[in-house]
Amino acid sequence: MLKDHGNNHRELELTHGNLHVFANDEVFAQLDQKVFQMADNNLQIPRSLHMSYTPDAHVGIGTCIGTTAVWGMKDGFVSPSIVGSDIGCGMRLHLTGLREEDLRGRQVRRELVQAVEKFVPVNERSTSRYSDIRLENVVKEGIKGLPQKYVPDAYTPRSTRSLTHVETARFKYDTDFLGEIPDKVWGRAWGQLGTLGGGNHFIEFQRVEISEQKRDVAEAWGLFDGQIVVMIHSGSRAWGGMMGARYIKDFKRAMQKWGVGTPDPNLVYAPIDSEEGHRYINLMYSALNFAVANRHMIAYGVLQGLKEFAGNDAEMPVLYDLMHNYALKEVHRNQPMLVHRKGTTRALPPGHFMNAAPYRKTGHPALIPGSMGTASYIMVGEKAGGKNFHSICHGAGRLRSRRATKELVTVDAFSRSMKVGTDEEIVVNQNTLESILDESPQAYKDVDQIIDSVEGAGLAKVVARCKPLAVIKGV
Repeated sequence: MLKDHGNNHRELELTHGNLHVFANDEVFAQLDQKVFQMADNNLQIPRSLHMSYTPDAHVGIGTCIGTTAVWGMKDGFVSPSIVGSDIGCGMRLHLTGLREEDLRGRQVRRELVQAVEKFVPVNERSTSRYSDIRLENVVKEGIKGLPQKYVPDAYTPRSTRSLTHVETARFKYDTDFLGEIPDKVWGRAWGQLGTLGGGNHFIEFQRVEISEQKRDVAEAWGLFDGQIVVMIHSGSRAWGGMMGARYIKDFKRAMQKWGVGTPDPNLVYAPIDSEEGHRYINLMYSALNFAVANRHMIAYGVLQGLKEFAGNDAEMPVLYDLMHNYALKEVHRNQPMLVHRKGTTRALPPGHFMNAAPYRKTGHPALIPGSMGTASYIMVGEKAGGKNFHSICHGAGRLRSRRATKELVTVDAFSRSMKVGTDEEIVVNQNTLESILDESPQAYKDVDQIIDSVEGAGLAKVVARCKPLAVIKGV
């Protein structure tokens, strides 16, 4: 049974509960039927308070990417499957003083990409450049665990932008649980701090186009038309990946002992107050600390490359950093709740008490990437977004799998979408586009339709559109 609430909001009555879907007609019609079966599997976890899909929803392991799922802290559940394997994966955006004319010409953009690659390892097997950083401090303290040389503004009385213009700079938890992490995980993760990672992770230089409806907000944030900004997408690398492999097995054993389960063996859960739940939540927070520090260090490397390209006076202040794979204790409707977001982004409206202090008045930036060949968006939450626990999309969302993309999309089609050979070419740090064909724009949904769905549902509004000029992909 389907109830249409209007404004791109549908509520489906499934066998085991209700699913809210925020999508316009075109996007809703494209949803794979499997996503609804997966939702029903997720709704078999007891005492669910809310479950929804944002318009970028697509099939994942155990749970769809694009899911928001909520339980009460008192008697609820936590699910690693509804957090995702790359815990703390998220977005970061930095402002620059560059204008679009500063990056005019393919060769100029290529020089910028090459400069950045000197300072940011992008190969999956690359080793961190920062041997002076103690991993223990990072997973305990997040950005606050980095040495002063990498966070200089955090040690001055006048400016702490690196710590204030982020969703969370440090997640507090019971660090005694770190004693359970195997030595090989410590070793591998230490070698990855400040590295990009593969798949859909990227660094992108973009040109800003301000939305007239939110020009006042954009200007308050320091954005202007034609400005060059830097968008970064990465996560917790091996540290977070370890959680998925290790603790899903623990949850499966516990579920067998309790005599509970779901039709999908990849969907696991445990009571928040159980031994398994308590351990996972605490170690998940350690991965969130790694992720936010990792993006900070990637940005540090980008800045070194920018200085080499544009001069030592170049600056790159952070606009915002936020996550889209996590479960976090939040207060909604005057009750403490555990909000899972797997491939969804928090977008708080102006005046909301959970906003970071610098954004209390305006609402914080919500960063929505498109694909290499399409625009990304900077949005701000609307008050009506409370109906979805202030969750919006985290990107365009995949339209087809990596394998299907390689089978259906040609290198020529990919090349045309990147405007290769023209003055408008979107420069990529790859010798051949074939190596990243599965990340071509054709692999993703139409991001403009995704944004239309979010705006039409009243969840958030566009502040700026950011068009790609140069992209650095992990390999």
